[in-house]
Amino acid sequence: QRQMCIRDSLLIILVIITDTQLHTPMYFFLANLSLADACFVSTTVPKMLANIQIQSQAISYSGCLLQLYFFMLFVMLEAFLLAVMAYDCYVAIRHPLPYATRMSRAMCAALVGMAWLVSHVHSLLYILLMARLSFCASHQVPHFFCDIRPVMKLSCIDTTVNEILTLIISVLVLVVPMGLVFISYVLIISTILKIASVEGRKKAFATCASHLTVVIVHYSCASIAYLKPKSENTRDQDQLISVTYTVFTPLLNPVVYTLRNKEVKNALHRAIGKKPFA
Repeated sequence: QRQMCIRDSLLIILVIITDTQLHTPMYFFLANLSLADACFVSTTVPKMLANIQIQSQAISYSGCLLQLYFFMLFVMLEAFLLAVMAYDCYVAIRHPLPYATRMSRAMCAALVGMAWLVSHVHSLLYILLMARLSFCASHQVPHFFCDIRPVMKLSCIDTTVNEILTLIISVLVLVVPMGLVFISYVLIISTILKIASVEGRKKAFATCASHLTVVIVHYSCASIAYLKPKSENTRDQDQLISVTYTVFTPLLNPVVYTLRNKEVKNALHRAIGKKPFA
């Protein structure tokens, strides 16, 4: 599944780069989202597979923090990219004529750059919080990767401050992009409802259908994983949620955008020399 996700994500990136018909803001954001998906899966699954192969589950403290840093980086990068893509959908539907001016190359680069910057700052805050904890002995992390809550439980000092700050940060970094997505789609839906023809409404909604599917899956899993009460689920349930979030969601994104997007499918057919869809 990891290889499939990385392969599909890299294929989408390659097609977008090489096909000039896809050199638009929407596909620029999609290429960055595909890159985030590939990197997201690569932060956890390779170490897990290596542990299975060599029959050793050891990971150093610095390696654990490094894995946590990149995991949180790509989690938040995907969240903010989805918010940026929601704004792009809104501009495309609400302001079709000045769209090219409003979503210029400079604007797109600035939005993606801001998403990367905020994601790095967010990850650094988590690492600083984890670095203040003390671990008195070797421990077994009750998880298949170094996630925040499982590692925090192993500390031999009081983690109340960390738990409170972690919850505050999680709420902020999830609620802010979720709020931006929600506002964008309220405006999108209100704009679509004003379109007179049924065909026009269907076409406008199809513009954002793939993105909306990915948004629902991503934020549903993220909310369950990081905003639920810590005592609500058992360890096995937590691990199942994490597997779904870290493996299934990145695998689903390329499939959704490929199968539901005629332009991407046509670009793939052009790349391999087949006749595009009508």
